[in-house]
Amino acid sequence: MRIIIVTALLLSIFLLSGSVRADGMVVDKVYHPYVLPNEKEIEWRLLSRQTAEQNYLAQRLGFGFAIVEGFALEGYAIGERDIDENYSFAAYEIEARWQLVEQGKYWADWGLLFEYEKRTKESAHEAAIGLIFEKEFGRTSLTMNAFAIHEWGKEIENEWESEFRAQYRYRWMSAFQPAIEVYAGEDFVGIGPGFIGLHRFVGQRQLKWEAGFITEVGHNGKDHSFRLALEFEY
Repeated sequence: MRIIIVTALLLSIFLLSGSVRADGMVVDKVYHPYVLPNEKEIEWRLLSRQTAEQNYLAQRLGFGFAIVEGFALEGYAIGERDIDENYSFAAYEIEARWQLVEQGKYWADWGLLFEYEKRTKESAHEAAIGLIFEKEFGRTSLTMNAFAIHEWGKEIENEWESEFRAQYRYRWMSAFQPAIEVYAGEDFVGIGPGFIGLHRFVGQRQLKWEAGFITEVGHNGKDHSFRLALEFEY
């Protein structure tokens, strides 16, 4: 019953906000709905976007842990390079992941994501709720994220936005899994190859890496994004 309620709520918000989309970066991590028991993780992400007008670069460093079964919290420090090529601490973010069902118990696996971000140098806030879906088809997996986002503050417009991400992955081997990724938002539709790898150590410790090369296909002109992530779970 709780799955039906939260899914209906999120989809209602997503559809109502569908006429607008985030002004910021659309390309980012595609989230999976799973939370390992007693997991702890350290995560680093890099995102680079090159257009005819700008060369954007951001990094984030996070630490997270499961506080109860199926529910994890993670905090991030975000650094960005400005137009003057200076790099500084630009924002912080708190993230909560909730695994709604036991993996493999139902037709598909579901989760929820909650995020809050605060800019450090301006009055700007962002809160998001995301529905996470994953389904296996033989040796392939389809993962989809649908987000409803609210921005507010003295220096930005108060508005609702929406965002969509998808990843279709071939589980060739743990160390190398090629994928196709799709990102959609206002005035942005991007697609490109992704690559995922996983190396397991003793016990629950594992190192996961991801990379993606996304090209905007909705408009003419240069718009390419590269994302890279390392995640150590223990």
